[in-house]
Amino acid sequence: MPQEYEAFIRNIKMLTGIDLALYKEGQMKRRLTSLYEKRGYRSFGDYYNEIQAKPGVLNEFLDRMTINVSEFYRNAKRWEVLEQKILPGLLGSKKKLKIWSAACSTGEEPYTIAMILSNLVPLSQIEILATDLDVNVLARAKLGMYPERSLNEVPEEIKRKYFKKEEDYYHVADEIKKRVTFKQHNLLAEPFERGFDLVVCRNVLIYFTEEAKNLLYGKFSSSLNDGGVFFVGSTEQIFTPGKYQFETIDTFFYQKK
Repeated sequence: MPQEYEAFIRNIKMLTGIDLALYKEGQMKRRLTSLYEKRGYRSFGDYYNEIQAKPGVLNEFLDRMTINVSEFYRNAKRWEVLEQKILPGLLGSKKKLKIWSAACSTGEEPYTIAMILSNLVPLSQIEILATDLDVNVLARAKLGMYPERSLNEVPEEIKRKYFKKEEDYYHVADEIKKRVTFKQHNLLAEPFERGFDLVVCRNVLIYFTEEAKNLLYGKFSSSLNDGGVFFVGSTEQIFTPGKYQFETIDTFFYQKK
C-alpha cells in the first residue's frame, strides 16, 4: 500500500529526523520489507509500532539505514597526541577554543573531541561545530545512539562517564551532546566559517581528486586562526604543507603559520 509506506516515511522523519524520501523508493521499500518480514511483522504500520516501542528494533533499523564506518577514538594514538600535546598548546593562549569537525558523518568524531576536551576544560567552555553534506547521517548523529562496535577504542572511564547502555546500544550523555552543533554543509560548494583554532577533517579527503584536495587545503587554511591546527586522517598526509601556510607539528597535525 503506497499510503502505508508514505505514512511510515512521515512517522520515521518525526521520530528520528531521518528522511527516507531522499533514498530511491523501490530500493528502500525492498530493503525495509525484507527487514520487517524477517522479523515477523506484516506491514509498515506494524513495523513502525515496534520501532516506537522497542529500542532494539529502532537501533537495528538505524543501522540498516545509515552505513556507519566511523568509530569513537578511531586511531587512538592520534587522539592521545591531540589530548596531551595539541590541545594543551592551543589552550595555552586562550580558555575557549573554536572547533570544527568537518564531514563528521554519524557524530563519533565531534563527540570524541568533546569527551577529550572535557579532561582539560569545564564542559561549559566546549563548543564544537560538526558538519556533513548528508542530512540523514546528521540526524543519526543528533540521536547519539551507537552499536557496541563503535566504542571499541573508547577508554573504560570515558565509557562509564559519558555513555549509557541500553540493550546492545550506547547513548551519548546529554551533557556531551549539548556541546556539539550539527549543520549541513557542502565542503566543495559552500564558503567556510573563519576563526577556528582546531579543524578536524579525517578519512574524507582521500575520496577527493588532487584538484579538489588542493582547493580544500586552501579553504581549511583560511578558516584557521594563525597558530590554529588542522588534524587529518591516517592516510591523508599533506606532502607540501608550506603551500597552504601549514607546518607539520606531529604526524597528521598541521599548524597554520
